[in-house]
Amino acid sequence: MAEREAYFYYKVLGVDKSASADDIKRAYRKLAVQYHPDKHVDDSEADKKAAEEKFKEIAEAYDTLGDEKKRAAYDQAGGRTMDGFGGAGGFGGGQGFDPFDIFNAFFGGRGGNGGFGGFSDFFSGGASQSGGTRVYRGRDIRKRVNLTLEEIANGCEKEISIERDVPCPTCNGRGAQSEADIKTCPACKGTGTYKRVVNSFLGQMVQQTTCQQCNGEGKIISKPCHSCGGTGLTRKKETFTVKIPAGVDDGMQLSMSGKGHAGKNNGPCGDLLLVIQQAEHKEFKRDGSDLYYTKLLSVPEAILGATVEIPVLGGSVKVEVKPGTQSGETVKLRNRGLPSVNGYGTGDLYIKYIVYIPKKLSKEEKAAIETLKNSASFAPKEGNEDKGFFDKLKDMFE
Repeated sequence: MAEREAYFYYKVLGVDKSASADDIKRAYRKLAVQYHPDKHVDDSEADKKAAEEKFKEIAEAYDTLGDEKKRAAYDQAGGRTMDGFGGAGGFGGGQGFDPFDIFNAFFGGRGGNGGFGGFSDFFSGGASQSGGTRVYRGRDIRKRVNLTLEEIANGCEKEISIERDVPCPTCNGRGAQSEADIKTCPACKGTGTYKRVVNSFLGQMVQQTTCQQCNGEGKIISKPCHSCGGTGLTRKKETFTVKIPAGVDDGMQLSMSGKGHAGKNNGPCGDLLLVIQQAEHKEFKRDGSDLYYTKLLSVPEAILGATVEIPVLGGSVKVEVKPGTQSGETVKLRNRGLPSVNGYGTGDLYIKYIVYIPKKLSKEEKAAIETLKNSASFAPKEGNEDKGFFDKLKDMFE
């Protein structure tokens, strides 16, 4: 391993050497979630590899800085790693170091090498022990669903096509040609782990690591299945018809339980996570269940009043414009917005009037306006607008 700069672990977590234990925990939590491999399943191979290496560095740094004694010794050594302490052959990044163990222990999993779980199930990396063999939960699949505002208003059905891992039909998910081809690992005796004593200047420490011979499985396949290459999984394209409820919001995530990738060793399937992506509407702006629309009025319409046609989802309605309507004035049409996804009523449609002032006038039009210029009715008057109400809403239309 190349020699690292002094206090490398602090720089990895982005904290100062004076950072408190809570600061280090917060930094680790944020970075570990950001760079967890299951958050980068759709990235290129190079990006996935970079995220995986970063995740390992973050876990190794927290393994040292998150432990009071290890951190004190690390600081005493001038922020340098050495044999028996961090880096190669040490507490953190030595042979058999598993960053997922730290991740699971930190986020409430079972910790150690006895299996993932807890928070890591959020990323579909969880595993449990069943009959001496690790059973893994399958990874989740995230799929964007593009919806128009009209589809969101009424709810709809969408056909979703995905490719997902399913148990290999040839070996029934075993990964081996037959049950007789699955043997107990002779190195770890089926436990998937082994222990070793590490000597450091803090004394002897017992380190439990993943068995390198079976990769923590506890079993070794002597004759892998020819169809799946021993993984027990094969890729299959599937199509689902999904019912999208009315009122879903942009960025909302809907979950279809058990429709994600199948787990290794016949483990449970992950979930299919549908991420709603709302298409931009040419007329309406949205805020929650409410809609906003801007209507241009001519000067005569604003002064004398008029009946104007206002679009609504699924049609249009006629609205009376009051005489003397001011530019920027806002009116509300109740229950003309979107339904709440939770079923708690319907939003409103807010109409903002903007009075159009022409830039060019004919001689006759100018003469007509000149006759009104000195009229008392056309003199600006304060207090004609409900400024408090307008101030709360004007940003929604910009």
